[in-house]
Amino acid sequence: MVGLAVTGVGAMVSGCQNEYYAGSPYHPGPQVGMAVGTGAGVVAGNVAGVGVGAVQGTVEGAAASMDPSYKTVTRWRTETTSDGRSIQVPYTVMVDRYGRPVNMPAPGPSATTTAATNAPSK
Repeated sequence: MVGLAVTGVGAMVSGCQNEYYAGSPYHPGPQVGMAVGTGAGVVAGNVAGVGVGAVQGTVEGAAASMDPSYKTVTRWRTETTSDGRSIQVPYTVMVDRYGRPVNMPAPGPSATTTAATNAPSK
């Protein structure tokens, strides 16, 4: 296995492709062949790149939807009590890894729950 890897690296580094065999400008056959070969290589490489990119994007997209890296952030808001005092009331917000709020209630008791959010489902 190691010998195969060393042989492959040696073939890539040794410069198997060079312009010496392209021939003279008076015999354009080899030059046209090299141009066609280069074009075919570019097309084949782009087709392979699109396939690999599509597979990687699908895998990473599926993995991102199952990523449990959420955390809760405590935020504070000022409320005025019935006797006129201003107090700071904490409430928790669940955020994703970018700090964006998630549209689901945070676990545990929350100061922002109301009768509308605790209504029984129909």
